[in-house]
Amino acid sequence: MKRSNLLYLLPALAILSCSKDEITPNTEEQLIENKELAANVEVAYPDDFGLLSDVYYAGKKITVEEIDGDYIYEGDIVFSNDMITSRDVKVVFEKGEEIPAQKSVGRTSARWPNNTVYYSIDSSLPDKNRATDAIQHWEANTNLKFVQRTSQSNYIYFTPGSGCSSYVGMVGGRQNITLASACSTGNTIHEVGHAVGLWHEQSRVDRDKHIKINYSNIQSGREHNFKTYAENGSDGDEFTSNLDFGSIMLYSSYSFSSNGQPTIVKVDGSTYTTQRNALSSGDKTGINAMYPSGNTGGTTEPVAPTYINGEYYTISGLTVLRYRDTWFYNGTYGWREVKLYKGYWYWA
Repeated sequence: MKRSNLLYLLPALAILSCSKDEITPNTEEQLIENKELAANVEVAYPDDFGLLSDVYYAGKKITVEEIDGDYIYEGDIVFSNDMITSRDVKVVFEKGEEIPAQKSVGRTSARWPNNTVYYSIDSSLPDKNRATDAIQHWEANTNLKFVQRTSQSNYIYFTPGSGCSSYVGMVGGRQNITLASACSTGNTIHEVGHAVGLWHEQSRVDRDKHIKINYSNIQSGREHNFKTYAENGSDGDEFTSNLDFGSIMLYSSYSFSSNGQPTIVKVDGSTYTTQRNALSSGDKTGINAMYPSGNTGGTTEPVAPTYINGEYYTISGLTVLRYRDTWFYNGTYGWREVKLYKGYWYWA
């Protein structure tokens, strides 16, 4: 199970105009067929094709699809425009250097403090039991606690929309989990998984030992959804030794298929069945490692994480390597030591 080592989301930055490439839509018949084949898989905008933008997130370039003002990653993960930039920006400063005024630390910790997730449900959401049943499932199987919001500023908000989507981790303020009428309780469990910090299982760094990607079957312009986290410039711990085919965070074999043929298969060429019923044992292992049972005190910040030498982490807008209990960043001049001070990175 892939956890997110992302501890502080990219500080708020004004989004600049992005260069975009058009995606060639498939025929209506193909779209209908693909939706039927990948019915279990969450997509933020199942009926729309957006424009591709290469943007920077946490100091790394990723490809997102821009639809209706949202920036979509891997189908159902949402970034707001203050979490990304259209060009690489300075994220490591010299000692004594003045911090640019546009750089902000308005974004907060990606993990929910005290294992507690505050939530609210839009009164217009059809079948509200999808949200409450998903919450009950998470509480029954993990160390997380979900509390209905009163005046808390950071909370998830279950709301109707065109598809199933979520942000990853606690991003600060109200963050939507969007549920179309077709999104099941299982889809909702998946989206809550994103909201508490889980990414997609098929993007783990060691996935090529277990699955193969059939790029020739992927819809044109959607190939970027199948990159590993290493290909996107960051990676981290895996809490299971093998890819978990039972994970509720795993793509379908037919995700984003252009021709009805599988886009993801096992290494022997066979397809697999995607489940959207419950958290797998690997899902539970991963989330309980992120939110240990002792992390329920009355402090306002999460228990400090244990950093593992040799692993990458994304902290305060920068992907850094932990080595010999020190932080290093691979910048323009190669690997150099960096230090974090009051939410900003400086060259050591």
